[in-house]
Amino acid sequence: MTRAASSEDPVIVVGAGLSGLATAIGVAENGRRAVVLEADELVGGAAAYSGGQVWIGANHIAEAEGLGDDPARVEAYVRGIAHHDPELLDEEAMLRWLGTMVAAARYWEEVGAIEWTVIPGLTDYHSEAEGAFGVGRYLTNRPIDGRELGEWQAKLRRSPHFPVGVSYDRIAAVGRRQASLEQEDDGTDPLTFGTGVVAMFLRKAIAEDRVEILPGHRVVELLQDDDGAVAGAVAETSGGRVEFHGPVVLATSSYDWNQDLVEELLGIDAENFGSVAPKSIRGDGIALARSVGGDIGRIPGTRVPMLPGWPADNEPGFTYGPEYALPGAIIVDEAGKRFCDDSYYISLIERALDPEDPHLPCFMVFDERHHRTYGLGTTPPGGEYDRGLVSSADTLAELGEKLGIDGAQLERTVARFNEHADDGEDPDFGRGSVPFVRTYAGDPSHKPNALLGSLSEGPFHGMRLHIVGTGIGSSGVHIDGDGHVLDGDGAVIDGLYAVGACAALLSSGTGYNSGFALGRGLTLAYLAAHELAGSPIAPTPSPAG
Repeated sequence: MTRAASSEDPVIVVGAGLSGLATAIGVAENGRRAVVLEADELVGGAAAYSGGQVWIGANHIAEAEGLGDDPARVEAYVRGIAHHDPELLDEEAMLRWLGTMVAAARYWEEVGAIEWTVIPGLTDYHSEAEGAFGVGRYLTNRPIDGRELGEWQAKLRRSPHFPVGVSYDRIAAVGRRQASLEQEDDGTDPLTFGTGVVAMFLRKAIAEDRVEILPGHRVVELLQDDDGAVAGAVAETSGGRVEFHGPVVLATSSYDWNQDLVEELLGIDAENFGSVAPKSIRGDGIALARSVGGDIGRIPGTRVPMLPGWPADNEPGFTYGPEYALPGAIIVDEAGKRFCDDSYYISLIERALDPEDPHLPCFMVFDERHHRTYGLGTTPPGGEYDRGLVSSADTLAELGEKLGIDGAQLERTVARFNEHADDGEDPDFGRGSVPFVRTYAGDPSHKPNALLGSLSEGPFHGMRLHIVGTGIGSSGVHIDGDGHVLDGDGAVIDGLYAVGACAALLSSGTGYNSGFALGRGLTLAYLAAHELAGSPIAPTPSPAG
């Protein structure tokens, strides 16, 4: 046991990702010191590898631009997309999140941590759901020059998955894949997407006298006082173990690089799983919370935001991109059959991991026109694919044999798909019908549908896909709406908070929309920081009554 924490102690923040940096800034702005302990030598966490989409319904930026959202509609949307398992939606946590998110977004802007802009063209994932909205709910940063970070410029994670420096305006104009091929080095360091969002918060954090960021400090133990309250943490460093005293905020991401947790919480074996998140994301927050009696909130793996990806020569060892959603490509299972809207990851994950009818392993199949037009990952259009990654053959039957799938059925599947693809239709699975995917992943120059084109030109190509995590595991530490960690009886564990993606996403239940994780993380950081600094935020009544 250790001494009880006092208000003179700093707040100990575990993880220097977006929510961790935000928590430290909020604590400092309200007059208390914060120490940020980061396991890795680089800061930014999974957020720095992301698209930097921050979902804030009915936000002040959209309002100023005349985009007519309203809070009641926002609440209806979150409820609507959580309808599959409504019992997993934490009502109080949802209302706290939705009732505070706009104030939090405004606060981070007012203190100089971010300069928001609305992402053009992006609509809610589930356009069919009640309360769905058009452009306006997605915010991101205005570009920041990395040189403004000084010595921290070299300590910031940079996404290997997004064309950092390219704007969302350009993606809306030419598509994500084409925009990634247009990058030029003009001697500046414009940071966009998740790397840019984190960079802005980092710039603010390093300017705060009351914030200390310590990379290379992996927290391995929580300290408790005689009453069981969390009162500090122990970090492993290159120089040995170091104790820090104060209340603790878990701001780590998920559990992607802890295969035991992947199998426990997602039910996916190592052969079919990978991650595009940094390898430092290994479930530390979950392990620390469990060590002091913290409970785990669970979301079914079929409702977790994961993507189809493939091995790559980068830091996490896997990548993903819009190529699977572009014209001239489909996804099939081992039987050579399509099984979902294969341009839309939500449909893919739901069907691939269906416990009653699973479709793993699965494969991306594409034609020569796709190869010539788009390339794949770091392979430019028409370039040579990485050795061992892609199989090629003159016919679909031969390709099926090389991939270990039913070649005859693959021929029938492609023939069926081709009947309508060039007309922009997919009567079997509705590929091309989701507005978000058309804008974000499609090829706007391809008509009539940015996501649909036949596989008609040989040779044909294919590769086995992995289900890749993004650092958002949905299941995680059980918290209440203010970020307090709860034990198995639902009681608050004093002195312990969780604000990052290590915390279960029960505030949105089994519904997910891009930007929920970052938006909720920044909201929880705002709430926890103010409470820890002695200025708690009062609840806001639900707009829906």
